[in-house]
Amino acid sequence: MAVFELIDLPAALPAYAPVLGLDLGSKTIGVAISDVTRAIASPLELIVKTKFTDEANRLFALMEARGAKGIVIGLPVNMDGTEGPRCQSVRAFGRNLLRLRPEIPIAFWDERWSTKAVQRMMTDEADLSRARRAELVDKMAAAYILQGALDRLGYAA
Repeated sequence: MAVFELIDLPAALPAYAPVLGLDLGSKTIGVAISDVTRAIASPLELIVKTKFTDEANRLFALMEARGAKGIVIGLPVNMDGTEGPRCQSVRAFGRNLLRLRPEIPIAFWDERWSTKAVQRMMTDEADLSRARRAELVDKMAAAYILQGALDRLGYAA
């Protein structure tokens, strides 16, 4: 099993390999990807949740197509820092991915503020309609999560 503390993730990755970022919602999975230098995260895709195997296969296909070698998954920690049922569900998703592909390094990143921050940005700065925000929020949140992890690792200039 390849679950790492975020700070240890880079050592498990080859040089110049992008990383996927995931925001696991109740109905969708937002997917983001880093550039090869792991400095910039960009929204990539929104996967509608159906069956775990289908979701996992789509993630693996995206990884293969983009050359991604690791995954950062947003962990919905409670505001007081504790982990509730949603965290358990997200950790189980990560464990299930590893059952299918144990060689993929996975790290979790605290996503407490990601969705709120993205919604605020889309409302205040981008002035997007509610329908357009709903369409974009999970993959934008995935990019926000991944960017936070990349910044924490010191990849940003």
